[in-house]
Amino acid sequence: MAEPIISFRDVHKAFGPKRVYLGLNLDVYEGETLVILGGSGVGKSVMLKMLIGLLTADRGSIRYRGKEVVGMTEQELLLVRRQVAMIFQASALFDSISVGENVAYGLHEHYFRTMTKAEIDKRVAWALELVGLPGIEAMRPGDLSGGMKRRVGVARAIALQPEVLLYDEPTTGLDPINTTRINHLIRGMQKALKVTSIVVTHDMRSAFSIADRIAMVHRGQIVLQGKPEDFRASTDPRIQDFITGTAPEAESLESLLEG
Repeated sequence: MAEPIISFRDVHKAFGPKRVYLGLNLDVYEGETLVILGGSGVGKSVMLKMLIGLLTADRGSIRYRGKEVVGMTEQELLLVRRQVAMIFQASALFDSISVGENVAYGLHEHYFRTMTKAEIDKRVAWALELVGLPGIEAMRPGDLSGGMKRRVGVARAIALQPEVLLYDEPTTGLDPINTTRINHLIRGMQKALKVTSIVVTHDMRSAFSIADRIAMVHRGQIVLQGKPEDFRASTDPRIQDFITGTAPEAESLESLLEG
C-alpha cells in the first residue's frame, strides 16, 4: 500500500482536565477524501488544527510528507500551511475588506515577495471561477448568502494551490440545497485539482456522499475507519447509534458529557 501523505501516531491532547485524544492513530492517503466523523466536542477540529500547528499535540507524532510537524518552528509551519490549507467553520471571512481581498489574503501572506499584483488578481479570479462565483471580487462578505460565503472560503484556500484541503464543518448551518452544493464542490475540487481532502463533519448524509474513506472519533480514539459501506455494514453500537441518531440508553448523563 502507498505511504500515507499524513499520519498521526499515538497523539495525545488535553485542555486542562478535558482529555481530547488518548492515542490517536490515523493515516491519510494522497488524492483521497477522508471524512472525520464524531459528535460535537470530541475534537474533530482539534485534529485539523494540530496538523497545521495552530494547536500543539501534548505527545505523539504528526507527520506530513514524512516531516514531523510536532515541534516545528513558526517559519517551518508556514511552509506546511502553504501546502495544507484550512477552510474554517463558517468561512471566517473578514467583513472589512472585499471578497477579492479575502481570497488574496493568503497569497499576500505567503507569496508577497514573489507574486505581482497582476498575478495575484489573476489567481483570485481563477479561484472564484472554480467555485462558481466569477466576477464578485468587489463585493463585501456581508452582501453574500451563507452558501456563497462558504464557497469564498474554499476559493481563499485553493488560491494557494495546496496539496491538501482541510474542511472544518463545511455544511453546518446551511439549508439542504446549499449543503448539496458544497458537497458537490468538495468532490469537484478533488477531481479538478487532484487534492487530498480531510472533511470534519457530524452530518452522516454528507459523509456518505463525499467520502472515499471515513474515520470515526469516539472517546479520544478512532473506533472505526473504512469505506462508507463498512460503516453501513458495521454492527458496532457506537457506529449504529451515530448513523441513526439514537442516544445510547445505557450511558449516564455524566459519561455523555465526558465524551
